[in-house]
Amino acid sequence: MCRYAMSGPYKEKWACFECRKSFRKTNRWEIHARPVPLAEDGERLVLCPQCGQRMNDMGLDFKAPRQNDIEQWKKVELLFANGYAFHSCGCNGPGPHPARLNEVPTFVAQEQQARELRQQKRANQLMSRRKRKRHDVHPKEYFARVRSK
Repeated sequence: MCRYAMSGPYKEKWACFECRKSFRKTNRWEIHARPVPLAEDGERLVLCPQCGQRMNDMGLDFKAPRQNDIEQWKKVELLFANGYAFHSCGCNGPGPHPARLNEVPTFVAQEQQARELRQQKRANQLMSRRKRKRHDVHPKEYFARVRSK
C-alpha cells in the first residue's frame, strides 16, 4: 500500500540551490486558512527565507546533502534541471538515481532512451488497436461511422 496515502500529513521538501539548503513546507492540500501563492507557470510559489529565490519542489523522498557537499548539490541540481526529482507514492521509493556527479550524463541519456522506447511501444500498441478496429468492421459500416462523427 502507498505509504503517503495511508498516513500523514507529510510536509513537502523544497530546496534552494543558491543557498544549498532544504526546507519542509506544509503540504498544499493541508493549508486551509489562506490561499497558496502560485507562480506564473501555475506551480506553488515558495521563496527561500535566506536569499529570496524561488525554491524547487524536490518530492517527499528527498534527503538533502550536507550544505558543504558542493558536488552532491550540483548533482541534485543537474538531475532536477533534467526533470528528475524524488517524487513517489512511497511504495518503492523514487527509483534509482546516480550516486556521483560524473554519472549524471549517462543516467540522463539512458533514461531518455528508455522513455523514448516506452513512448514508441505505446504508440505501436495504439496503432495496432486502431488497425484491429478498422478490420473488424465491414468497410461500409466503418465509413458510415466516420461520416456520422
